[in-house]
Amino acid sequence: MAILDVLVYPDPALRAMAEEVTVFDGKLKKLVSDMYETMYLSKGVGLAAPQAGIPIRLVVIDWEGARYALVNPRITEAEGAERAEEGCLSFPGIYEEIERPSKIRVAYQDEDGAPHDTVIEGFLARVFCHEIDHLEATLMIDRLSRLKQAFIKKKMERKAKAAAATGERER
Repeated sequence: MAILDVLVYPDPALRAMAEEVTVFDGKLKKLVSDMYETMYLSKGVGLAAPQAGIPIRLVVIDWEGARYALVNPRITEAEGAERAEEGCLSFPGIYEEIERPSKIRVAYQDEDGAPHDTVIEGFLARVFCHEIDHLEATLMIDRLSRLKQAFIKKKMERKAKAAAATGERER
């Protein structure tokens, strides 16, 4: 297994639209495995392939032992709304209150290409929405006011400059 680099904002690759996965093979399964390992090491509950610089429609999630590898996921229904604090591996140390649907229906394929259609509620629905947003090049700050966006962008840009000056990579 390999640990992948998690891209940190303002990396422009985070704004790349993810492409559909059409080949379900050993290479995809290895990537799923590597993404889980990377997510666990980073202490996350979800990771989207674009966050690792791989612009494909792939997400891994593990919440309370329920593991999901979502290939080509689409939210087909959403209802309700709740606000709660979110963080993101691509925005280390940043936590903001964001509104998300409280219940969603998601159609996706697993790493073998088998189709699934499931209803998810509560915190897990929030995680699914957050990670699927990454596939659409939507970041958590895009769901904040312009003032908060500007504040976070400046903070992240300062962190990136400081990391570059010392030769370190932000995590």
